[in-house]
Amino acid sequence: MATPVHLLALELNAFRNHRASRVAPGLAPFVLLTGPNGAGKTNVLEAVSLLVVGRGLRGNPLSQMASAGGGGGFAVLAELQPDPGLPAIRVLTSTKADAPERRQLKINGAAAALSVLSDWSSQLWLTPAMDRLFSDAASARRRFLDRLVLALSPGHAGHATRYEAAMRARTRLLTAEAPADPAWLSALEAQMAEHGEALAEARAGTVAALEKLLATTADAAFPRPSIALSDAGQEGLAARLRTVRAADRAAGRATTGPHRQDLVVTHADKDMPAAQASTGEQKALLVSILLAHAGLVSERTGRVPLMLLDEAVAHLDPDRRRALFARLAGLGGQAWLTGTDAALFEGLEAARFDVRDGTILPV
Repeated sequence: MATPVHLLALELNAFRNHRASRVAPGLAPFVLLTGPNGAGKTNVLEAVSLLVVGRGLRGNPLSQMASAGGGGGFAVLAELQPDPGLPAIRVLTSTKADAPERRQLKINGAAAALSVLSDWSSQLWLTPAMDRLFSDAASARRRFLDRLVLALSPGHAGHATRYEAAMRARTRLLTAEAPADPAWLSALEAQMAEHGEALAEARAGTVAALEKLLATTADAAFPRPSIALSDAGQEGLAARLRTVRAADRAAGRATTGPHRQDLVVTHADKDMPAAQASTGEQKALLVSILLAHAGLVSERTGRVPLMLLDEAVAHLDPDRRRALFARLAGLGGQAWLTGTDAALFEGLEAARFDVRDGTILPV
């Protein structure tokens, strides 16, 4: 069986609108944060999302997360239990005023590299901004897909960073007034090919595994999505990049490569693009993908991911809300949920907290 990850306690210091907040749900399978809009519920989930590799669920610069007037830095302290049979660990992630974009990490008081977070925790999240995913630009779906891939392949982020760095350097060379050095261009294109092919391979593997799981999962409450990856073939990328140098120089950007891929989602039961489905159906399709991926992560990594669901029950009818809670419970881990209306979570056994004006109080 996969091991659940529990966030036993969380402290926020000078983080967004939380000057000094603490929430301690212990081993509760559900953690419910309710309160009015703008109270700081999403800020709590964003702080939790910094306990894994990446820029958090909003993807904002770290400097924006520090409280106004808080000195320019923040601290998020978590008591995390990655295995029921092991003692909890204390994870501190923070920034300082003189380096607001540099995130530091300490585990049990000792400095550690951010990459080790992958050894202790796994997370998946759903936010209101993702409700527009299927009608949004392809870049939004790529970011969503890469987040799914990252939960299975921690090295994916490194390939993405190196690919983008090489791509930017190549574009600068191509668009400079002086003629570009062909040998240097070839070296950059080789780097793009190496990391780009790794990106595409990891994406294709994740999509194939998810599509297989979605096709065999029966859930009357949620529509069945079918997913595919457009422009999946990245073989011979270095050669293709050489042939399109003139076009890329004119366009001022790279016109081919994995940065052009898209996640194609179809409402399988109706055989129509997800973007054409109703608002409620689009939300349900997205939930289906996320729940299937949570099961895949549990199976592949042996660890049940921590689920962060911001306003997740919005646009879901009562039957789908109950089905969502049942599916989350079936994962066997911990889910943090937010909402403005506590009545939507009636009957859910959860550690409940009221969030208002940057303060958190147990209900």
